[in-house]
Amino acid sequence: MALCGGVGAMALPSELIVHIFSFLSDRDKLRASAVCSRWRECLFYPALWTELKLRIGGGCNGSGPSSDETPKLEFLMRKFGSFVRELQLELPPGPDDDPQLSEQRRDATATYLDQVLCVFTSIRNNRNLQKLSLYGDTFILQQEGLLDSSNLLQIHQGDKKINEIQQLFMELLSNSRQLQWLSCSFMLGLVTPCSLTCLSNPSAETLQHLSLLDHQLGPLISPSELDRLSNLRSLALDFSDLTSELCSLLASPRRTPLHRLSLLLNGAALEFKPLEGTATEDDWKALVRVSANLRVYIMALEVDSSELLRVLKPSLPLERLHLDSYSTLVTDATLELISQQYNKTLTHFLLLRDGPDFSDLSVNRNEDPLVLLAWRCTQLAVLVIHGYTVWSHNLVAISRLRGSSLRVLTGDPVHNLVKEVSLGLGRVWHPCLDSSLVLSEPTQHFHRELHTFSMGM
Repeated sequence: MALCGGVGAMALPSELIVHIFSFLSDRDKLRASAVCSRWRECLFYPALWTELKLRIGGGCNGSGPSSDETPKLEFLMRKFGSFVRELQLELPPGPDDDPQLSEQRRDATATYLDQVLCVFTSIRNNRNLQKLSLYGDTFILQQEGLLDSSNLLQIHQGDKKINEIQQLFMELLSNSRQLQWLSCSFMLGLVTPCSLTCLSNPSAETLQHLSLLDHQLGPLISPSELDRLSNLRSLALDFSDLTSELCSLLASPRRTPLHRLSLLLNGAALEFKPLEGTATEDDWKALVRVSANLRVYIMALEVDSSELLRVLKPSLPLERLHLDSYSTLVTDATLELISQQYNKTLTHFLLLRDGPDFSDLSVNRNEDPLVLLAWRCTQLAVLVIHGYTVWSHNLVAISRLRGSSLRVLTGDPVHNLVKEVSLGLGRVWHPCLDSSLVLSEPTQHFHRELHTFSMGM
């Protein structure tokens, strides 16, 4: 559209064009940059790209990292990597565990290494970076044990690339000056037990959130490095890495009180990451005395009830609990303990099972343990059940007990109860289970939820 006097929009000052473009989405900015060189110059102004969120590859076929995405990633990182303040990168789940897909898995891993190299080569000297959130591919990059050198030898220069990635990551930490959020979840070979020793002193002072999740490696943070991070307000670790010593450090009165703690308990990893030496009941009591507002989020994957009973200490201030499994059954005794111990703190409870049969937790009981949980847990706002039998009258009872305070009530469809449950909740109830909650890759759900949970501090 022409301006008054026949002067075109190209005559507008660059500052005004940049302000107008600030209202566009990232995708539209990139499209608009192809219009002309003037627009391209304005659209790549640093103020327009303080935050970058990227999800690389994947798609409906779950093919994992795609080499077709690499040129796009290189372009974006070349343009913005040196000054972006917030970077979020996700690599989606890859092919399932099929021997015929071993070549495809190797190709996806090789692409992953190239893409991670591209990212860290671009951001290693970025001193403005305040938030870095990375999520890798647990299917390809963890279950197959690709950290083993014999597997990496199948990938061209695999071991060399892993070493280079680790060096670039440590260089980034050393160059950082105002890092506030560092989250690394299941990134193949990225974080080592020595990585955080390179974190600069200024970033050690400014860091408020740290997330280090990995199924295979041992502890990724030592007590001495945790002691440097005295202003942490939220932390996410594998449950087995929260040792009694780390918990005692977090309970020091010299530190900023911890507000959010997210813990991942993976049953398959307990064989090589046992629970011995983890936080005791006394450790939790000491931590809660110093961090009175502390809330804990636990996700347990394929964990036996006996192991759950070991970790669910009475003094643990549990706010969110997600139990996910295929073959392992949660017992009614476990639900009984949860509803009694955390009746004042539990707000989110997800009980998901993808097995072929639907277990009935109310067998040989006068009261359904899920109904008792809804009755006792007065702060309960989210209840999601899948893979377990919930009888019609119990579902109605849950809706009436919690009423409008239960923001989310989700279970396997019982369409003939919509009216009764809606009356109990005080709003229209949608009974169909959100497919995004029944995840083939539950750790990705945990990664995203702990982000929201930690931001809630």
